[in-house]
Amino acid sequence: MSQSILVTGGAGFIGSHVVRRLVNRYPDYRIVNLDKLTYAGNLENLRDIENKPNYTFVKADILDLENIRALFRDFKFDGVIHLAAESHVDRSLTNPTEFSATNITGTLHLLIASKESWGSDKRKRYYQISTDEVYGSAHDGSKFTETTPIDPKSPYSASKASADHFVHAYFNSFGLPALISRCSNNYGPNHFPEKLIPLMIHNIITHKPLPVYGKGENVRDWLFVEDHASAIDAIFHKATPGSVYNIGGNNEWKNIDLVKYLCRLMDQKLQRADGTSEKLITYVTDRPGHDLRYAIDSTKLQSDLGWKPSVTFEQGLEKTVDWYLANAAWLSNVTSGAYQAYYNKMYSGR
Repeated sequence: MSQSILVTGGAGFIGSHVVRRLVNRYPDYRIVNLDKLTYAGNLENLRDIENKPNYTFVKADILDLENIRALFRDFKFDGVIHLAAESHVDRSLTNPTEFSATNITGTLHLLIASKESWGSDKRKRYYQISTDEVYGSAHDGSKFTETTPIDPKSPYSASKASADHFVHAYFNSFGLPALISRCSNNYGPNHFPEKLIPLMIHNIITHKPLPVYGKGENVRDWLFVEDHASAIDAIFHKATPGSVYNIGGNNEWKNIDLVKYLCRLMDQKLQRADGTSEKLITYVTDRPGHDLRYAIDSTKLQSDLGWKPSVTFEQGLEKTVDWYLANAAWLSNVTSGAYQAYYNKMYSGR
């Protein structure tokens, strides 16, 4: 194998798309998928590539530093693409210590192991996958650029911002060849239904209420997950160490407009009367510290590396809906048990 690449969180939503892309596009790379397999990690996401000769799965926790060091010795990694994270804002409000441990300490463990293994070898790459939420809320029609000040508003975004600062520190202090990208909201196949789009799809299918925070006026930029994976591929292979790139889909939607559009699309796909699903919309108490608007400017990425989104939001959303409708067994499996307890806690009676 010409390279050995560690992908953390590779059984999760974004991670599984990244792993699949790398395994299929680079047959001469050894792709090692490290995942703890929490509720959001699912090896069913990777059944189509699990027997590929250049793919290896390792169940492990990034909080176990000695195990991480051992994996670096065994696989002699040339690169790390770090996606493993606690990622849902609502859960960070009720359990911030879990987010601090995984997102900050876990990242630090990977940085320690990378530095010990590589030093400042510029042929290596440590790549931190971050989020636009570290910027806080965008106002007055502005968009986040790579120089927008960090201003996190939730325990989740604070933990990701702290991790980003550690990555910068390792680049500046030790010369670790590090990269960071910050993406807007992802959507697409295999997404665990705690986030807005898969939650709405699941609840429309099962005739459950569609919980919308506040008045639904919060604005998000939406990025198709396969486009995110292609951007990660480009940044990992082409970007200069020390670089930061924003990745966005150029698709700003108010939450309520998105939910209503999805209701119409689902009614069409399920052959229900127009307006059937929209009646399920339920407004719930707004999330504390809920950022009003996220908006990504990905001009730098498009200019430097030639990346651009491959689908419009409407095209990507239809692909996503079609995937969920065609994969009812997957959806049923991930929404049993733990999901139901989570949903009841987060949304019932609110």
